[in-house]
Amino acid sequence: MITGLLIIIPVLGSALVMFSRKDKNVRRNAFIISLLEFILSLFVLLSFTNSGLPELSFSLPWLKGAGISFNFALDGLSLLMVLLTTFLFPVIILSTSSFQSRRLNILFGSVLILETALIGVFTARDGIMFYIFWELALIPAYFITALWGGKDRIRITFKFFIYTMTGSLMMLGAIIWLYLHTPAPHSADFSDLYKVAASRNNQFWLFAAFFLAFGVKIPVVPLHTWQPDTYTEAPPAGSMILAGVMLKMGIYGILRMLIPLCRDALPVLQPVIIAIVTAGIVYASVIAIKQTDLKRFIAWVSIAHVGLITAGVLSMNSIAIRGAVIQMISHGINVVGLFVITDIIQRRYNTREMNNLGGIARLDPLLGTLFMIILLGTIALPLTNGFVGEFMLLLGLFKYNSWIAALAGTTVIFSAVYMLRMYQKVMLGTASSGLSPEMKQLSVVEIATLIPLVIMVLVIGCFPGPFLKLAEPALENIYALIIVIPN
Repeated sequence: MITGLLIIIPVLGSALVMFSRKDKNVRRNAFIISLLEFILSLFVLLSFTNSGLPELSFSLPWLKGAGISFNFALDGLSLLMVLLTTFLFPVIILSTSSFQSRRLNILFGSVLILETALIGVFTARDGIMFYIFWELALIPAYFITALWGGKDRIRITFKFFIYTMTGSLMMLGAIIWLYLHTPAPHSADFSDLYKVAASRNNQFWLFAAFFLAFGVKIPVVPLHTWQPDTYTEAPPAGSMILAGVMLKMGIYGILRMLIPLCRDALPVLQPVIIAIVTAGIVYASVIAIKQTDLKRFIAWVSIAHVGLITAGVLSMNSIAIRGAVIQMISHGINVVGLFVITDIIQRRYNTREMNNLGGIARLDPLLGTLFMIILLGTIALPLTNGFVGEFMLLLGLFKYNSWIAALAGTTVIFSAVYMLRMYQKVMLGTASSGLSPEMKQLSVVEIATLIPLVIMVLVIGCFPGPFLKLAEPALENIYALIIVIPN
């Protein structure tokens, strides 16, 4: 039942927010509801760990004769994704407390609906439910960008919609095919879909359908072209949600569906797919070095980092998969932190151009310090959150193929280059002539937004064990469905 509450509360809250008239009430109500959702997820975590249950489930029949039900469950992997979602949404809503626009009630109501959709994706245990919530996430994301985005938002949002909808329809076709091949009466339950004895040739087509859907969402090169424009033109809340949480839907989908359902085809396709993904990591890293707009820069940085996560997952190595799980959490925290700081800088100076900035750390040392900690997490400095996941990913990839690991490992060097270069241009040196020496210091709200992110950068870096332990039983269940490369 508690799993159902996690899904229902944001929807009910969105109705309250949308009917709020004053902007102040809209922001307050949206934040309170998202904070209550986070507190509930912490209660679930305590219940989960204290009870020792393999998962917490919630199921109600929907189309009973067709074998489709409202079937949701929380195992360790799902719970980590839910915790990431419910942790980041209050931070994102709080960070947009200064965002000025019309129809804020619709904006924040859409944000809460999007939270429900994401939690539905991460907890669904029915293929049709997974698809419904997958598509539901697209609707508010589309309107958030289309109504509150930048000047070129209509063209860019339409491109985003076409890419994601095409992938989603391919996934739906694959789910329906699997559903029709379950024993009569058919069932869309994951456990039944996993048992479908698809031939290797059929698995090739299933792999193509699922990978197109998940690869677009992540995104991986060459399915990425919608992402830099969308991240750049989306409003602050939209960019943070897309990068911090929504792209994790794709990696989660690979773990939960693609690998178990295409376990015979994946070893054949694996070398080519991983080679393409790895080449995309290097490509995105090189492009990131050339960027001068902060939001577009973060978009390319994100492509490079999630490319490494994807390669690790597809290697089917147990160490790399565990590293991918912890890195999904770390990436979400770090990329939201980068977008929060970018938004603060843009509101102060009305620019995101690195070449027009400089010397901000002298004007606001606290901002410079918090920015540096998040940056160090992004470049995977030891004792920060990024180090744990990247080390495990590269170690797992090395066990898969040393040359792939060496090529993917260049991202560590590239990351240091483009992140430190960006920090030097924006935060160090002589203040640009357009920057006032009397710059307003970080407000209490801005500090309250950044501090939780900074704390998590250090906590995960120093104490990754509890996060890995939480996900391990769920990953063991996935390993049982596939042939894991021996360690």
